[in-house]
Amino acid sequence: MAASCHDVDVPGKPTEMATALLETPTGAIQGFAPINQIHQHLCAFHFYGDDMTRQVEAHHFCAHLNEDVQQCLIFDGPEAGARLIGLEYIVTEELFLTLPDEEKPMWHTHEFEVKGGVLFMPGVPGVVERRDLKVVARTYGKTVHFWQVDRGDALPLGLPQIMMALTREGRLRQDLADCVEKKFSVSFQKERENRAYMNGPAHGIHPLANAAGKGLKTEIREVDLPAANTGARIFT
Repeated sequence: MAASCHDVDVPGKPTEMATALLETPTGAIQGFAPINQIHQHLCAFHFYGDDMTRQVEAHHFCAHLNEDVQQCLIFDGPEAGARLIGLEYIVTEELFLTLPDEEKPMWHTHEFEVKGGVLFMPGVPGVVERRDLKVVARTYGKTVHFWQVDRGDALPLGLPQIMMALTREGRLRQDLADCVEKKFSVSFQKERENRAYMNGPAHGIHPLANAAGKGLKTEIREVDLPAANTGARIFT
């Protein structure tokens, strides 16, 4: 299976046979319903909300909560040993428009990613892929990454960061594009041509989405905690 374009060595001893054997009966007994709901694998690229030059290969493994909400685990590759680097929530345009204005900048659009050919479903035939991605093109996503594999971090260090998506030509790093196209035998240019008929959000891209054209960065700020409310009542 293709490895990640981000070369990171995770510290620690290799998993021992005894550990694997101990986990086998547990895995057979317990249920993994949330994980088993995953039905879709999307590959795309994210960049940090405050630095467009820092771009990451992002493999989304997604499940529907309902017709309007999907939730995705994001890994840096598709293989069994890939690192879990973040999460993305995907909502329909209708649901996005109900969000408070102060929330909207943290969400990004998927129209360019889909129509530009850089968001794809590895291994899925083009006709089937385009049927699904026609829906994705009209959605909005909110993404947080915890592990900065692009800078070579061996573990998830620092603060979680809001990520954004590509919204126009000329922004994707060529070395990253070449790496992914070669690994998955895909052509972004060819898919761009195949998807020209697709449409984005019915009301157009909201001006507050995609960080409203500005940068976003998570930072720590020291605050005073409010005093405990000793008069609070406890109900049992």
